[in-house]
Amino acid sequence: MSIKSIVKMGNQKLATPSLPVTDFSSQELKKLIQDMQETMKEKGGVGIAAPQIGCNLRVIMFGFEKNERYPDEGPVPFTILINPSFENLSDEMIGGWEGCLSVPGLRGSVSRFQKIRYSGYGIDGKMISRTAEGFHARVVQHEMDHIDGILFPRRLHDMKLFGFEDELKEIIWPVTKLR
Repeated sequence: MSIKSIVKMGNQKLATPSLPVTDFSSQELKKLIQDMQETMKEKGGVGIAAPQIGCNLRVIMFGFEKNERYPDEGPVPFTILINPSFENLSDEMIGGWEGCLSVPGLRGSVSRFQKIRYSGYGIDGKMISRTAEGFHARVVQHEMDHIDGILFPRRLHDMKLFGFEDELKEIIWPVTKLR
């Protein structure tokens, strides 16, 4: 188990759709999941996808109790998904600020489906299926974009709502809070 370097925007591994996992019992998959978990924890992420540590497999994980990068968001249950998919349960889209470990220091306002149902396989090979709303749904969609070769800046609709965190901090985090 080890903490990996995060692959950053510009690296072609982040722009390449990932391959499905076919062997759920491989030692390589177990090591990948351990490395992703350690790296996500060390880097303070709310989620991570395998391509972000240089592996183009359809594996994502997300979840946290509290996160200083998203201090106003409630907890999201820790989940590992292999070969995940989702469907929107409503056409309602909602904008929200997103950042990414692969796009360090930048944030942008991205519209995502408000309510989704996601599914995929856990590390035990059993199907997981859940309904998610709000930030939980946003995180899942963001991580699934990674395994399809999409980074959040491609989802921006207004470049005025994209920039460095320190320049946008008063918009992202209202001045009533100390950051």
